[in-house]
Amino acid sequence: MKITPLLYVLIIILFFPVSCSKTGGVFPPPPPDPCILANISISGTVVNPSASGTSDGTITVVATGGSGFTFNINGGAFQSHNKFYNLAAGDYMVTAKNSDGCTGSISFQLSNPTISCTGVTITVSSGVTSNVLCEPVTASITVTAVGGTAPYTYSLNGGTFQSMNIFSNVATGSYSISVKDANGCIGSASTTVNNAAPGPLFSQVKTLVWNHCVYCHSNAVASGGVSYSDDCNIVTGKMRIKARAVDGNPSAMPTSGLLPASDRQKIIDWINAGGRYSD
Repeated sequence: MKITPLLYVLIIILFFPVSCSKTGGVFPPPPPDPCILANISISGTVVNPSASGTSDGTITVVATGGSGFTFNINGGAFQSHNKFYNLAAGDYMVTAKNSDGCTGSISFQLSNPTISCTGVTITVSSGVTSNVLCEPVTASITVTAVGGTAPYTYSLNGGTFQSMNIFSNVATGSYSISVKDANGCIGSASTTVNNAAPGPLFSQVKTLVWNHCVYCHSNAVASGGVSYSDDCNIVTGKMRIKARAVDGNPSAMPTSGLLPASDRQKIIDWINAGGRYSD
């Protein structure tokens, strides 16, 4: 069938109806996006944290380019107030949104204060206990600091700073102590850990051993593989010394015969007291 112009018009009307309107059948365009021409401008001021590690900084912002503004920080919930509190040092992004939903953003940086240690004096002192020769290391160093800003941290011989002011199980020797305050200012001092003095009971026994036994029990002449030239060898060999010098078992020491009773009693008293270097 031949499609005439009139038939063509009828087909268009039947299958593609045109709505009638005051605009002659043309739909009106959608309303313009209110944010296309919006110019959201944000400015602000910051107050940095008062000290390193604190969270008392603030950011206050002002926005233009609309009305009914709300604000958020680092993508959080929007709020009506334009001030953010309890902020630590770091980077922050503040976004302002007007009543039309248009937004603008600005970044801020809060910094810890730069504090000079000029004029700051941290006085460091220490209390030290001693080690006992021939026994496990048990000495300690207790540090006290005055001056600067608490809290303090403590370092021994350039080691890692720690919050505790006590260093335990410290070997005999010389040490440097450093104390750092909350602002990073440092004070230092030195101290020495000593061995405890020998006890009087041990000293009496040592004299007996050196006078009567070392001539054949020394580093140079270690009869039977035993040397009493070293103080700790006397401590560890106390039961052998008692067996020979007090009990005469299996033979008397010295070889000339048992020690006098008063000297043998010195050995007994020392062993009964623990047989230690420091009584």
